[in-house]
Amino acid sequence: MAFFLTRRGASLAMLASSVAPFSAVAQTAEVWSADMAADALQQDLIRMIDVRSRPEWTDTGVADGTWPISLHEDRFAERLFAARERAEGRPVALICATGGRSGRVMRSLRQAGYSGFLDVSEGMLGSAAGPGWIAGGYPVVSVDMALAALPEELS
Repeated sequence: MAFFLTRRGASLAMLASSVAPFSAVAQTAEVWSADMAADALQQDLIRMIDVRSRPEWTDTGVADGTWPISLHEDRFAERLFAARERAEGRPVALICATGGRSGRVMRSLRQAGYSGFLDVSEGMLGSAAGPGWIAGGYPVVSVDMALAALPEELS
């Protein structure tokens, strides 16, 4: 008899015990579902950056607890690495609309030899990888709230 887990059940099982097993998963799995990212963000095991544009943040809001750092603005790389430093050893998940831009950033980081980053491949709006953050029913805040919560060194 086969045993099947739902996506949410699988992500909870992977994150269940403590940070140590989580770290092992984070080191091997660079592409995550919105479910996995939401669970880890809620448990304060990751930090997350929304790399979309300001108009996109305005249209849909920003995932609660996520740092809005647009790929389309000056100093993106500097701010990205400052966020990794600010994450204090936690992986930094990247999210965009449908996983395209976050995937490209991940490929560039990987090719340059950087680690400590994850790609939320479903994005905010969903993709072939899954329904996405918004359809998953995860909390979203206004762009103004997200920008107000952005640490000064990341702005």
